[in-house]
Amino acid sequence: MKQHELHIIYGKQPKRMIKELLCSVEVEKELNKSMSIGLKPNLVVAKSASSGATTSPEIVRGIIEYLKDCGLGNISIMESSWAGESTVRAFKACGYDEISKEYHVPLIDLKRDTTQTVRIKDFSLVLCSTPLQVDYLINLPVLKGHGQTGMTCALKNLKGCIPDSEKRRYHALGLHKPIAFLNKALRQDLIVVDGMRGDLSFEEGGTPVEMDRIIIGKDPVLVDSYVAELMGFRPAEIGYLNKAAVLGIGSMDLSGSEITEYGELYKKSGKFRPSGHIARLSKYITEKEACSACYGSLIHALKRLEERGKLGRLQEKIYIGQGYTGLELAGIGIGKCTRDFHKFVPGCPPRAKNIIEYLEKEH
Repeated sequence: MKQHELHIIYGKQPKRMIKELLCSVEVEKELNKSMSIGLKPNLVVAKSASSGATTSPEIVRGIIEYLKDCGLGNISIMESSWAGESTVRAFKACGYDEISKEYHVPLIDLKRDTTQTVRIKDFSLVLCSTPLQVDYLINLPVLKGHGQTGMTCALKNLKGCIPDSEKRRYHALGLHKPIAFLNKALRQDLIVVDGMRGDLSFEEGGTPVEMDRIIIGKDPVLVDSYVAELMGFRPAEIGYLNKAAVLGIGSMDLSGSEITEYGELYKKSGKFRPSGHIARLSKYITEKEACSACYGSLIHALKRLEERGKLGRLQEKIYIGQGYTGLELAGIGIGKCTRDFHKFVPGCPPRAKNIIEYLEKEH
């Protein structure tokens, strides 16, 4: 399979679909039996794939069966859920404990991994050691939206290969630059995008959209450019895509790609659109360097208040993010970083339930 190729299969049976796709592109020709193979799904939270947040366990089953049929047995599944979430809990909730037992494949919680510091040009990054050490890394992102970057797919999914302290630093740096440099430091050998049922508005799921497709590629910039257009963005609108292309990680030029599609019976044309509720609710938020978990809790709280007809009662500004650490402001702060505000909801991240209760009490 070549760098400029993208392969898309449509259907309703993800395990069958991914095995068919892997056979079609003959991935086995890139592998030998002595290789260690790492599978990196997106298990950002402890929610099933039906929520639109996490990688389908059926896709992972299909990949493992394909690899074992090819005589490859040194396979592991590795992930670090977002800051504030337990990876062990996510493995269980997402069905990966069962996969581990069924196929005798170890689960590696990267929150407990050792780390290595890698320097790219003038930028230092701390990475988990295990993803750097495998011979062949298969990235398994979910095609979905993100409240701060618009979308998340191949490039951003590698954030699960860094310690929580780095995740917080990436948000303080604005996400785009560190995501691009992370992909320069850590090579992914194959990308399998779960486009079966992603939430096009937010990475934590909750409003999934049936898309019924799996996408395979080798160039993460090309894959993400294709996904960006599918979601109605121009690739140039996604900051980390531009930066990754400048770093030479891949190409944003879809006109030079070769796209092969399978499963015409189920093929769905046209672009998918986010619901827009993130953009609508974000108008109530003044955000500066907020981590995804904290921001997500606030978005969910505001959504619940909107459903109860109470959102319009908010009179004070709501602030969130590391950029407000140490500041004393008159509005309402969300999370530990705003603890010096006159009013704030504690937690790192705070629970949506606690935010709702506080805002309802104040208004």
